[in-house]
Amino acid sequence: HYGYPNVNVGILNVEEYKDHDDPLKWSREGFEIPKIVDLRSSLINARYSLSVKSPGMAPPSGFSSRFLDITKEISISQKPADVELSLVKKPTFKLNFGGRAAPHGPNVSVKTAKLGGNTKVNWRLEKAASDTELKAAEAVTSLFRKGVDEHALTRAFSMGNFGLGRRRVLVPTRWSITAVDDTAGKAMITEVKRFQEGDCVAYFGGHLGNYYLIILFDDVWQYELYEQFVPQERRKASSQIVAEHDYESYTGRKDYAHETAGGYYATRLGILEKLHEMKRQASVLVIRIITEEYLAPLGVWVVREAVRKALATRPLRFGDRKLMLEYAKKMMQQLFAYDIDALLHKSEVVKNLTSQQKLKKFL
Repeated sequence: HYGYPNVNVGILNVEEYKDHDDPLKWSREGFEIPKIVDLRSSLINARYSLSVKSPGMAPPSGFSSRFLDITKEISISQKPADVELSLVKKPTFKLNFGGRAAPHGPNVSVKTAKLGGNTKVNWRLEKAASDTELKAAEAVTSLFRKGVDEHALTRAFSMGNFGLGRRRVLVPTRWSITAVDDTAGKAMITEVKRFQEGDCVAYFGGHLGNYYLIILFDDVWQYELYEQFVPQERRKASSQIVAEHDYESYTGRKDYAHETAGGYYATRLGILEKLHEMKRQASVLVIRIITEEYLAPLGVWVVREAVRKALATRPLRFGDRKLMLEYAKKMMQQLFAYDIDALLHKSEVVKNLTSQQKLKKFL
């Protein structure tokens, strides 16, 4: 990372706040992509360079200390905070796309910063932040179980609000998003594994041009994700579609999901929420189709919400696995002119289930 161990810490600011940083509301109320981009483009990222160890081993002094305190307070606030900023120069319009994070307007260095009034903080986040003997993973898991959403957790996590006192660090937003999804997900996997195996069930749905076919097999926990962009002209030409892929067995992963990256953990979290609600475990195969409707990359929150929307639809139940896979093939062909036969032949989940069936017959 350029400038490491210093990182840019920013306050996303706008003259009049109006749903500028509320992905759950955007999803709930059906905000379209142009509206979201328009909202985000008006946010100025007023930033200042701080050491990653600022929250723990290397507390800053002077303005650096004040800026850290302000950003930490904002990161655990219940509602948008009133901040008075003085910038080094007048911002020039530029839309910044951050991959896993939602886009925002121009980056500008900050000269001075002051909170305009009393900030209403989230008391659960504040309590966890003040506990310097609570490990970061335990804080995230506990807060998520108590209903603090992943967006609020990510903001707090990135500003080094969690963890053992001197070991607290600032975390880049893209890493904190994945850390929260992964940590909350791992805790839920432990609980889901205690549940009975469910039935053969399939869900289909999506959000903002991201479509998910989620197939739950009647077996123990394992999870596999295929992601592919399927443009209109390639559907007509029936050309080769390249899929990115990651998988975990019952015992879990030992490394990062390099191909599907942050989307892997966000998808898994949405599925685990549903399994936990159903009090069932399952072998899960997920096929994500990204279409041209997805005009601009808006961040990993789109994945999470698309998965939740798919799992909120009425499920299709099947008497056996073979019927469910036949349905999956026909659906992908009809909706996207996409032949998933080769994908299913490569699938780790399908291979494992097939070999288990053969073994059971032999025994």
